[in-house]
Amino acid sequence: MMNFEWFRTFKTIYEEGTLTATANKLYISQPGVSLHLSSLEAYVGEKLFDRVSKKMIPTEKGKVLYNSIITPVNDLVAVERQFQRTLKSDIPTPTLGMCFETFQIILEKHMHQLDFNLVNRFSDYKQLLAELEKGVTDVVITPKKADIKGIVYHHILTENISLIGSNDIDASQFAKLLKKKDTDEILAWMMEQKWYGAASDNEHFVRFWQSNFNKNPDFRQNFIVPNFLSIVSSLKHGSGIAIVPDFLCKDALENNEIQMLWQGFKKVSNKIYFAYRKNSIYEEQIKGIQEIFLSAIS
Repeated sequence: MMNFEWFRTFKTIYEEGTLTATANKLYISQPGVSLHLSSLEAYVGEKLFDRVSKKMIPTEKGKVLYNSIITPVNDLVAVERQFQRTLKSDIPTPTLGMCFETFQIILEKHMHQLDFNLVNRFSDYKQLLAELEKGVTDVVITPKKADIKGIVYHHILTENISLIGSNDIDASQFAKLLKKKDTDEILAWMMEQKWYGAASDNEHFVRFWQSNFNKNPDFRQNFIVPNFLSIVSSLKHGSGIAIVPDFLCKDALENNEIQMLWQGFKKVSNKIYFAYRKNSIYEEQIKGIQEIFLSAIS
């Protein structure tokens, strides 16, 4: 399907002469410009520009296409501006990728503070890093690094995978078992409890179990809910236990709505990173988002 943004990008490349100038003018990433151009060239079936000393020189087909679309594209841009809600048509608009829980806990309540537009994308970190490489996203919050050329990783926090429980759980009894370090008794006690799990992520659960019991969990949780925040909410209102990153239940713990039961014989941790491209055109905006996160978790 034809995409209007391909034509807008093509027109700007034609007029500006370089991919960098195009990216700056449209407030999108340079990989995003390249993606639009390659998609349009694949659609028309011919090359539209020759690259000569970093300059984009239109081919004969490119010249014909430009002359064909310049008037309708300008008309559509004029219509877009006419119906745009804001008079500030050149507001930077980066795209931020993260898990939904992170957005809800930190960014959701601070969105009104931003002096730029922001598009939020929610998916697993592997998908989001792939989109970062392609230029679809501009910054990703991720627990893992990927070997992508030109990507900067800035460590913002460390989360510990923890066993948490509702306030009706007898934590003192469990603490006595932990002190004895008898894994059979510990496991027996844990199996007596009601377990909550997240449909969106089982990796933390398995890692915690392997680290502390040297095997994979051999049972199913009693209740599977959409995500970690649903687990925390469920434990506020009902009895049970769950394995959750402590970062995602920090407020509930501080408010004594749930309790911390155990962080394992050895802590199982994740480093959380801001990942973004070097020399991003959104460097100022990314810094602003990062400051919000650092302030929220300090």
